[in-house]
Amino acid sequence: MNKSDLINEVAKVLGTKKNAKLAVDCVFQSITKTLKKNEECRFVGFGTFKIVRRKQRIGINPQTGKKIQIKAKNAPKFIAGKALKDAVK
Repeated sequence: MNKSDLINEVAKVLGTKKNAKLAVDCVFQSITKTLKKNEECRFVGFGTFKIVRRKQRIGINPQTGKKIQIKAKNAPKFIAGKALKDAVK
């Protein structure tokens, strides 16, 4: 499923594709804004979106074999909730 498919599924409930697109965009923007503030988005039963800090590390360029320094950075992470895990067993 991609964003367009999701919009089509939401449109079945809301009645119009325009309103469905606005709703899906609003959800994605809200999650993004919350993660930018380094806060969690917790949806009970579905899962949690949060930010994890990746440490600085040494990597190897696969083309040249040279070692390179990879900077520390924040990365988004999703942890599935119990209901979602149970649904896909």
